[in-house]
Amino acid sequence: MSADVWIVGKGHLANFVASNLSSQYSIIRHLDFVKDLPNTRLALVLHDAWYPAIHQTAEKLLQKASVPWLSGYLSFGEGFIGPLVDPGTPGCSQCAIYRRLMAGRDRKYMWEIYQRKNISKDANQEIWGTYTSIRYLAQLVTYEVDRILQGKPSYVKEKIRCLHLRTLQSSLHSFLPNPLCPVCSQVALDSSEQARITLQSSPKVKPYTSRTLSLDELKQILANDYLDNRTGCLNGCAKDTTTPFADVVVNLPLFTVDEATAGRTLSFADSESAAILEGLERYCGLSPRGKQTAVFDCYHHLQTEALNPFEVGVHSPEQYSLPKFPFRPFDPQQPIKWVWGYSLIQKRPILVPEVLAYYSLGHKDGFVYETSNGCALGGSLEEAIFYGILEVVERDAFLMAWYGKLALAPLELASANDTELAWMVQRLQSVAGYNLHLFNATMENDIPTIWALAKNRKSAGLHLICAAGAHLNPIQAVKSAIHEIAGMVNLHTGTHASDMQKCREMLTNPSLVQQMEDHSLLYGLPEAEERFDFLLDTRTPVQTFDELRWAIDPNDITCDLRKMLTKFKDLDMNVIVINQTTPELKRNNLYCVKVLIPGMLPMTFGHHLTRLTGLDRVRNVPMQLGYVQRPLSLEELNPHPHPFP
Repeated sequence: MSADVWIVGKGHLANFVASNLSSQYSIIRHLDFVKDLPNTRLALVLHDAWYPAIHQTAEKLLQKASVPWLSGYLSFGEGFIGPLVDPGTPGCSQCAIYRRLMAGRDRKYMWEIYQRKNISKDANQEIWGTYTSIRYLAQLVTYEVDRILQGKPSYVKEKIRCLHLRTLQSSLHSFLPNPLCPVCSQVALDSSEQARITLQSSPKVKPYTSRTLSLDELKQILANDYLDNRTGCLNGCAKDTTTPFADVVVNLPLFTVDEATAGRTLSFADSESAAILEGLERYCGLSPRGKQTAVFDCYHHLQTEALNPFEVGVHSPEQYSLPKFPFRPFDPQQPIKWVWGYSLIQKRPILVPEVLAYYSLGHKDGFVYETSNGCALGGSLEEAIFYGILEVVERDAFLMAWYGKLALAPLELASANDTELAWMVQRLQSVAGYNLHLFNATMENDIPTIWALAKNRKSAGLHLICAAGAHLNPIQAVKSAIHEIAGMVNLHTGTHASDMQKCREMLTNPSLVQQMEDHSLLYGLPEAEERFDFLLDTRTPVQTFDELRWAIDPNDITCDLRKMLTKFKDLDMNVIVINQTTPELKRNNLYCVKVLIPGMLPMTFGHHLTRLTGLDRVRNVPMQLGYVQRPLSLEELNPHPHPFP
């Protein structure tokens, strides 16, 4: 039994499509799937309602039989066509529904409905499915079938078409295959060989820059592949016109919450691209999607090839003993999940606890609070590693200066001799009303690092805002810090005015600093300024930007990366890279990594979650750099919550 088209389903949609196609193609029809599948060029699964369980059956049977297929159905006031499923190729019907449910506003509620429908072939008739709307949907299905059978590119390959059943307006929405899809995923098991990194030449897009792909080249790709309000990895985009510069925020939909990621540049077009890249970086860092975790064992058995978690800092015994503390002490005898990273200093694969490699996993095998610290995305693997190292350096230096109360040298802004930077500072002052203070926070690794502190001249808004930047070009580090500050100047204006009592309570009770935003709110109080006397009242001589400059390679970012690695090797510090790149990024030659540098201070939010145990650098580096005469004691460290935003 063979035919051009096999139609599975009952109802008006199946009837109309069968009638449309019967004059041109041979057709076989069944109300449901049969034991002996017919020989067909294309299968259609068509219903007047949404039957996820039947689509699951279609995937199981048609994937095995290597039969391409297309779905059409009605659900919640809309008609849906697609995707065209090509067996053996990522991008099936289950990927499409996953993306559509995740991008939807009521994703948790809709996911519950999907789960219920997935175990039943019963469904309610769609009330908006009128004769006219279903007839029109059938015409769209027919048109798509014609294209497929005539060998033309399908409009619904990695796309779905949505038809509003009342207005008959239709739209196409791209989706990316779900790398964790139980039907079509081709993600390989994690392995030591897969983790190996051999640094390659990575030409810069322009001389003396630090990017290997220009935003202009990426703009169209980023919007087309990743941003869609119905099916995208990112499902929302908005310009923020209240900040001094061009800020754009995109939305990363997670299962129970939405998470905003921002792009901050001097143009809205570039900021949109930067925001999308930031959202993709966050997406990659949430959980393993580019490889399947394969090692589950205890450190006691793996210690010859695994990272000792104490080297990256843990919480103190006192913290672990706190009531309702969300983490438990690390147990070397307790089996946990491990992923393979690569030591660029030791040049060998190394196992890393999954909870340190992906920051959303802290409560599963949780012994520490881990953030996105060290996560970075780039146009090459080398570029991503470069920026991952810079982020670790930036945050380590900021915390080192805070905990050690280091009298950092002020920087003379005029010595930068950069017109764009001067304009940015002037705009921050005139538009936002903040004066900028810059300090040299470079630590023993010599990578230029800036602490930027903005002080409010107005009566409204946060009194002090801090940020940091690290870059081989210190001017670029300052610009990055200014953009971070600019994004904060109006963020908490209303909250701060209405929640002064909470802020004053946090000032005297640091345990109340629980969330990321609490850190910036606390130092929005004018009364908190005295905690910055070690910076603002210092008599340290002013330095110029020339004293911070590195010899930057004009053409290849890998050369710059190797210089940084040489510095860490000289300091006897390891640099470990976990490749977080997912299939969604690989399609456009983008890469995402997590960089761990054992011994450096990890950024944490919530004063109760500080991680300093096992990190002796916080006591020793201030002496090495000449800020103090001897190693600091733990009692001498700054006891107050840090002001990183």
